[in-house]
Amino acid sequence: MRKAVLLSTFLWGAGGIVVTLAADLPNLGETKPASATTVTKDLVLKDDAKCTRCHDETDSPQVLSIGKTRHGALADARTPTCTSCHGDSEAHLANVAGQQQRPKPERTFTKNSTTPIEARNDACLSCHWKDSTRSHWMGSTHQTRDLACTACHRIHTAHDAVRDKISQPEVCFTCHKEQRAQINRPSHHPIPEGKMSCSDCHNPHGSVGPKLMKRDNVNDTCYTCHMEKRGPFVHTHEPVAEDCSNCHNPHGTVVESMLKARPPFLCHQCHTPHGGQVAQIRGQGQTSALLGATTSGKSGINYTQGRGCLNCHTQVHGTNNPSATNPTP
Repeated sequence: MRKAVLLSTFLWGAGGIVVTLAADLPNLGETKPASATTVTKDLVLKDDAKCTRCHDETDSPQVLSIGKTRHGALADARTPTCTSCHGDSEAHLANVAGQQQRPKPERTFTKNSTTPIEARNDACLSCHWKDSTRSHWMGSTHQTRDLACTACHRIHTAHDAVRDKISQPEVCFTCHKEQRAQINRPSHHPIPEGKMSCSDCHNPHGSVGPKLMKRDNVNDTCYTCHMEKRGPFVHTHEPVAEDCSNCHNPHGTVVESMLKARPPFLCHQCHTPHGGQVAQIRGQGQTSALLGATTSGKSGINYTQGRGCLNCHTQVHGTNNPSATNPTP
């Protein structure tokens, strides 16, 4: 007895996928004929033949382009199928009403998708939940604000811009427009130059630190590169040890070294007991907080001679010398 059996052979080459079919082969000992359902079950592209019947290279090249991505790696057993992400979508497949525009799949991921964001993200996390970089996704800033994975990631394209150090910032700036403006200021981290990206400091999938920092706090994130500022020091500058962003704006400013204001005005934000414009100027056992105030025969001479805090206090991040100054003779 002979019966028609559908076999598929795949060759992946420069021309794409080649499918060869053989029919009317001898019975190899099966005692039960394959049902129609079995025959139509997916045999192509790892269980996706029913999708590629319509979504072929001619009509849907953007769909089949997934074959050039990690999600389309045929040799990898972890590779998902179309239904892994989009669901079984029986109504979409059957199209019982014969509509020219088929019903949508169970899950869609376009910008205007009606699929709830939680359901879309669950489809991604069904595979990606084991990754340690996503262990803090639940409860993170992006998750609580209903950000979909596909708001940043492109699944069907070979080049996922957010995973590329050079193109990644533009993806982030789609929402973070204030940071786009800051990064274009004269003093900035080398993000526009392509030497850094947002993910060097932030973990967009969540973290235990503030502002999605990759480390537990702001300073530890900064010390990843700026090790010389870590210390320990005999004399610690407390605002620096507390939070680098007390003085710096890491995304960019108009002041050298990404300072929030020019010295001495930056220093005056802390170093004045009266909330005035002039920092404490030490005299003979007394302190003056106002320009021109006399202290034991001395006045605000540092200002009148054009001196600033950094003329003496050069090691503001911490030092082993008193008062954060260089050794004096």
